Amino acid sequence: MKYSRMLALCAWSCLLATGAAQAIEYKSVGADPAVAYDAPGAKGRKVFVAPRGMPVETIITYGEWTKVRDSAGDLFWLESKALTPKRMLVVKVANAKIRASADDGGAVAFSADRGVLLELAEPVTSGWVKVKHRDGQSGYVKAAEVWGGE
Repeated sequence: MKYSRMLALCAWSCLLATGAAQAIEYKSVGADPAVAYDAPGAKGRKVFVAPRGMPVETIITYGEWTKVRDSAGDLFWLESKALTPKRMLVVKVANAKIRASADDGGAVAFSADRGVLLELAEPVTSGWVKVKHRDGQSGYVKAAEVWGGE
């Protein structure tokens, strides 16, 4: 009896360690808006329509459905085919300064208000992330000022 409990505890610990080691995966809603549901299936209740480009954190994939979290922390289900690996970020501060270089002294290339979507151009390094606006402008923004690229 004692051995079986110990074995179960060991297996549980391995599962926890494996889950904790998984990297956070972000995706974005594809070219078309997607209906968000409260359950994995078209029979679930429609919650809202996720706009094109909206970044989401993937939680779990169940068949053709993916449970995701948005920048507000809300959980919902989307059809997996509605997601793209293209990484978009959303500005989470009132006015983010996007700079020409990855430092506070860099010239301001442009600014972006809360809620603006920016494409991830390069991953986070030293607390900065390189982004591109849909108008073609690019630069570096503090990683803490955007969501979807941690």
